[in-house]
Amino acid sequence: MRFNILGSLEGWANGHRVRLGGPIQERVLTVLLLEANRVVPVYRLIEAAWEDEPPVTAVQQIRKAVAEIRRRVPGGPGFLLTEGAGYLVVVADEDLDLQVFLRETKRAADAAAAGRLPEAVAGLRTALALWRGSMMSGAGGPVVAAASAALDEHRLAATEQLFEFRLALGEDNELVGDLREAVGAHPLRERLRGRLMLALYRSGRQAEALAEYGRIRDRLADELGIDPGTELSRLHEGILRADPELAAPPRTAPVPASRAPELPVPAPASTAPRSSAAELCAPCTLPYDLTDFTGRERELGRLLGLARREGGAGERIRIVGIDGMGGSGKTTLAVHAAHRLSEAFPDGRLYVDLRGFTPGERPLQPDSVAGLLLKALGGPDTRVPDDEEARFALWRSAVANRRLLLILDNAADTAQLRPLLSAMPHGFVVVTGRVRLVDLDGVQWISLSSMAPDESSALLAKTLGEERLAAEPKAAAALAELCGHLPLALRIATAKLRNRPLWTLQYLTGRLRDESRLLKELSSSERSVATSVQLSYQALDPDHQRAFRMLGLHPGSDVDSHTAAALIGTSAPEAEESLEALLDAHLLRQQALGRYTFHDLVRSFARGLWQAGTAPESAALLDRLLDYYIAATDGACGVLFPGWVGYAVPPVAPPAELPPLGDDSQAARWFDEELPALRAAVALGHERGHHRQAAYLARNTMFHLHQRGDVKGLRETGELSVAAARDAQDLHTLRLNLINLSTVHSAAGDFRKTAELCEEGLRIVRSQEDRRGEGSFLDQLGWAHGCLGDLHEGRRYLQQAVETQQAVQDHHREAFALSNLSSLHAWLGATADAVAAARQAALLQQRIGAHQPQTAALNDLAVAHLAAGDPASARPVLDEALRVGEKSSMPRNLALTHALMADLCQREGRGERAPALAARALDLVAPLGARAWQCQIENIAGLVHRRRGEHRHALDLHQSAFRHASGIEFRIEIARALDGMAQALHALGDYVASAEQRRLADEHFDAMSVPEDFRRRS
Repeated sequence: MRFNILGSLEGWANGHRVRLGGPIQERVLTVLLLEANRVVPVYRLIEAAWEDEPPVTAVQQIRKAVAEIRRRVPGGPGFLLTEGAGYLVVVADEDLDLQVFLRETKRAADAAAAGRLPEAVAGLRTALALWRGSMMSGAGGPVVAAASAALDEHRLAATEQLFEFRLALGEDNELVGDLREAVGAHPLRERLRGRLMLALYRSGRQAEALAEYGRIRDRLADELGIDPGTELSRLHEGILRADPELAAPPRTAPVPASRAPELPVPAPASTAPRSSAAELCAPCTLPYDLTDFTGRERELGRLLGLARREGGAGERIRIVGIDGMGGSGKTTLAVHAAHRLSEAFPDGRLYVDLRGFTPGERPLQPDSVAGLLLKALGGPDTRVPDDEEARFALWRSAVANRRLLLILDNAADTAQLRPLLSAMPHGFVVVTGRVRLVDLDGVQWISLSSMAPDESSALLAKTLGEERLAAEPKAAAALAELCGHLPLALRIATAKLRNRPLWTLQYLTGRLRDESRLLKELSSSERSVATSVQLSYQALDPDHQRAFRMLGLHPGSDVDSHTAAALIGTSAPEAEESLEALLDAHLLRQQALGRYTFHDLVRSFARGLWQAGTAPESAALLDRLLDYYIAATDGACGVLFPGWVGYAVPPVAPPAELPPLGDDSQAARWFDEELPALRAAVALGHERGHHRQAAYLARNTMFHLHQRGDVKGLRETGELSVAAARDAQDLHTLRLNLINLSTVHSAAGDFRKTAELCEEGLRIVRSQEDRRGEGSFLDQLGWAHGCLGDLHEGRRYLQQAVETQQAVQDHHREAFALSNLSSLHAWLGATADAVAAARQAALLQQRIGAHQPQTAALNDLAVAHLAAGDPASARPVLDEALRVGEKSSMPRNLALTHALMADLCQREGRGERAPALAARALDLVAPLGARAWQCQIENIAGLVHRRRGEHRHALDLHQSAFRHASGIEFRIEIARALDGMAQALHALGDYVASAEQRRLADEHFDAMSVPEDFRRRS
């Protein structure tokens, strides 16, 4: 039995064709034969048979299809086997055309490598003769189509190799027909087109060879917006010069196939001869205009407006400059505008690439540019003067009475332009460059940055088609983002997608998300984002190149001059000079005054400059950055957090200067601006082995995260801080970060994890006889036990914490412990003790002068007064909390103040204010993601709405509080929520459910020994 799948599916037995069944059987058998002698899972066969919408009975129908194939194929049970959850077909290599194709191409490659080209040609002919068309004649569905596309690439590669070998054996004219057929089927395959050009040239048909180059150049431009690649361009130039190296080799001289004939690099053109001004004409040498030009409407409108204003009587030349980073579309914009302006400049529209940033080439000198322009204006080469002065004189004469539109593209500096522009009395000139030429007078500049998201979307729609974008809108947005909304990157990406129809947008974005391969993916032929950025980088002076490389190691999204100075190792003014130079070169952007940021693709390039061999240097730079950030956060914490205690970390390289951090506003603003970079620096420091610095920087950063109420950020940074401290084997740093992380878990409501961390911390500080640290861990441990419902044990730990902090006179931490102790006193009904503890905490925090802890302590004092049934005493306390809280940005404290004020207003008979206050409290706490805080606010808000008779709303709030509290085992808030639900249900008339909730609430209160008067207050 023999099978053929390279075309329509065929099965032959003893010279007779076997009918294999209907479409389902054919698809199943084709997939099995593609994986011959390997198990194919049933789900894969289902995908092949029904694509995206298999029937419910798909598994049963696959079994039926397998049974039908076994029945139709001679020896079917031994041919198609069941293996586990799949099937496999057993077929010898010589009995499947695919295996024969793969075997013959492998033999041909081996023969070519050994220098036996005739044998390789014979093998490839044998292999290619097996193909009868596309697999299953294109009716196999997506699974078969994907496999077919991969095999088609293999077939094309074999076809190209066959032509290479035959050309190497001296064949030429007899190849033309076959090559034309192959090119017709694959018009965008540059290598096939090159073989056709070479065969035509060797057959004495030079004009036809050159015409083929023109055809593919136009087609690539129209369909992909790209130019032919380097190899094809060199072949074209070689044919133009009749390069002897392109001659056919003798037919008897085989060339190893592993080394396909290389195309020669053309020699430079000869010196331009002379011309005269009288013989000049008015041509157009503009490059082609993109038919799918998209976006840049504002810049285009301004450019056209400036051009059309020019031309009044006696008006001088008008010059517009377009600057921007490589790949931003400067040339495309200039050329598109020039085509729109054709009728306004009938004397000529000229274009010259000044090669200021062209790989492997030096910028053109002004006299060479003048010669090119004179030739473009129509003078015979023999009459262009060799003498520089004579050439410029002829240029002045040629343009004296002409209104030309001139594009001077890719300018490196002003010296390239001045001699040309000074000779032009009239006309319109567009200069493009990666650097704004600030010393070029009389220029109006247009800067290009990334495209707007809607412009990127429009470009993708034009190049890929609306249908393809509509099918994957999220992937399209992600693709634009990964391309940095840069036109060059977007066009390269869409060209790849058009050349690879089986690639989805989601698949390409997945490839681009890997930063190590991002720039490699965004390259096509001679167009590459990496090359574009590299040219701008190479144009910098050495000091600014060094600054660029070092900034590439910064892990954040933006930098200021002080951070840059720490990395580069200079003063802040010197660093700012480098930043401004990189800004001028469009290698940095400035989105806020004093803050500089990389374009995402430029950042990838900068990071790619650091190779494995530079590890010691990068480690030293990271040391400098971490030392700077530690010193700066020390300064900011000392200003913002009274009572904060620093910890000496011996710096590797102390920073020369720090940013201004003299008052609260300066320190807070600096912390806000640098927070993403600080967190990224912690992660990078830990990853690169700078564990002690990373751990201490994390500790400082967590103070600001806590102030912002960023529970998620606190948890992530806190976990890193403890991991780094463990790796550093520094017990002091570890205990600092353990207490911080335990606080984070407490805020998040993970009280068991809090207790676990505190137990570890207590072991460390007791082994070091660190009483101050012991008090901190006892405080957190007591609070965790209290929240988990062990009120008496929690109060015991908290009393020990207060005594310990008093003994070491750490009033800051004593105040925190007193606040927590006040809550447990209140829960146990000891309201007088609760008021006393909270009042002492508030006095201590007021003496220290920290706004955040002072607000928290005042809230606790208000809670104690309300628990004691003394709303009159709570009023001035909450008024003061609101006043102090206005200076604070900690949402959790403000939320509780507003909730308690809502409760108080109702007790005082001013209930009309309560709903707005409760709503404000809920709005403040909801985004924080801290269930321990949220359930507390929800229970108070539920109480407020119950008093207003809004029992359905109250029930919803208590139910939400119950869910949040139950998820973290916050026992007192669980009980409060159950009690609130019972009262709301009773008011709504659901007495059975109310009784059940009341029973559950009492069970929780009883287990915690909470007295009746506290329960009634809830």
